[in-house]
Amino acid sequence: MKTLIVTTLLALAVAACSSTIEPGERIQLAGYVHAGPTCPTMQEPPDPNCADRPVAGAALVIVDADGNEVTRTVTDADGKFTAELPAGTYTLVPQPVEGLMGTAPPQEFSVPDTSGLDVAYDTGIR
Repeated sequence: MKTLIVTTLLALAVAACSSTIEPGERIQLAGYVHAGPTCPTMQEPPDPNCADRPVAGAALVIVDADGNEVTRTVTDADGKFTAELPAGTYTLVPQPVEGLMGTAPPQEFSVPDTSGLDVAYDTGIR
């Protein structure tokens, strides 16, 4: 799963670097939302059954530098999301998810410089 995510992010980075952005063009942003820990204790070597799990149905709000909402997106069953945005600086604001502690922290990013965002929620398991 992590290999797929890294490969996807690298492909997006190469695509973003190899093209010229036209004025008004919208760039596709992609990311992944997950929650962890999923087991009460860490193990060495790590137990694959204790890997973070994808968060389906997480609402994510994207705001511009002035704090105005630009768009919203929701994660799919695999915890993945996409959004199309024009070049600029934005903040991704994760919303609360039922069953998870609090919310993931907001993340600032720039388009087209961002190849992907990784959003981590806390399960509360200790």
